[in-house]
Amino acid sequence: MSELTSLAISVALLGGLCTWFTLSVGVLLIWAAFAAWACFFHSGGDLQALRTTIVSNCFGVLTAWVTAVVIVTVPGAELLGEPLWPSLVVCLSIACYISAARLKSFSSIPAVTYGYACTFAFLLQTPGKFSAESLTSLSFSNALIVVPVSMIIGAVFAFGSARFAARLQRRPAMAS
Repeated sequence: MSELTSLAISVALLGGLCTWFTLSVGVLLIWAAFAAWACFFHSGGDLQALRTTIVSNCFGVLTAWVTAVVIVTVPGAELLGEPLWPSLVVCLSIACYISAARLKSFSSIPAVTYGYACTFAFLLQTPGKFSAESLTSLSFSNALIVVPVSMIIGAVFAFGSARFAARLQRRPAMAS
């Protein structure tokens, strides 16, 4: 079986299973799981890619979460106004996470960016989540909890799909 065919089968089957799982749980973000899935393959599709994906995505989530907390809790908006205050905070946070790429654990800037972007997607597209109350809750309303859990699940499913695809490729052809 070709590499592409085995990958199509494994990602399709596990993608369906991941969708079923996240929808069954009800609080997880399938789109964040799929972003991490893509990140896993973008990062090499092996065990090291799994580590890179999880660590870097979670660092991106943490950076975005801190950014959001600063935006909603520090009174900069009163002084500088909207949209200047959040723009400046985002600007500084991006400079920080790119500078952190000097550390090997955070050296995958795209993987960190996926986590950062997924966090802001959740915060900006889900009513009520970009608030001090949600950002500090100990629940799945908090981006710091729901986004990394969703992304870790996606990365693990991605790893499973890569392993499954490899097994499909090694299967000997059936004699006719």
